[in-house]
Amino acid sequence: MAMAVAQAERNKPLEDLVRRVQQGDRNMADFLLQNYQPFIKKTVAKVCKRYIDHKDDEFSIGLMAFHDSMMKYDNKKGASLLPFAEVMIKRKVIDYIRQVSKHKAASLDVYGTDEDETAISLHIEQSASIAKYRQKLEEESRKAEILRFASVLHTYGIRFEDLIRQGPKHRDAKLHALKAAKVLYEDKELLSVLDKKRRIPLKQLEEKVEVSRKTLERNRKYIIALVLIMNGDFHFLKEYVK
Repeated sequence: MAMAVAQAERNKPLEDLVRRVQQGDRNMADFLLQNYQPFIKKTVAKVCKRYIDHKDDEFSIGLMAFHDSMMKYDNKKGASLLPFAEVMIKRKVIDYIRQVSKHKAASLDVYGTDEDETAISLHIEQSASIAKYRQKLEEESRKAEILRFASVLHTYGIRFEDLIRQGPKHRDAKLHALKAAKVLYEDKELLSVLDKKRRIPLKQLEEKVEVSRKTLERNRKYIIALVLIMNGDFHFLKEYVK
């Protein structure tokens, strides 16, 4: 998973990291796929002439093409990886668009030939493969994000086990904690105190929320976890908070 990549490794030249991928380093492959998603989306968007979301099939095609480019890249040929990857992504996406257009046209012909039916079947198989790959990538990204979040929690002296054992159990209590977390997150001064001292400024926060000091103290770790999610790059966890 991407989080298993050490910081020292991440700072190396991209071509050196790709060499690790070619040697079978799956963690590095996941890390690069995750971190170069903006580049992939931008490249795919150039072909599609529209905004590309991570849910689009074309984006999944771009991800697979980027992975292929890493595996096929040869720095001895002189070119750097990204221009090479850009060409491969565009080529794969164009091929995909042509196939989809062809298959749609074939599906309109009720009296299509066996060749058309074969093409449609191929399209269905490709779509299933894309969906499966996307699901796998999403699962791995979610796991990597949870590990990254656990690492951030650790700097505040919090473990996942603490959140499960000490977190609010009832819906109303969770909502009160969420409201307190939002107030803390939206107040720059309070957020700065949390970031610098690794603790909630309870007295100041109590003055801004309709929650008792005792309740804030009891749910301290849970509130901190919510604020860290709101203030960090945690796509999946933010959906959970919503």
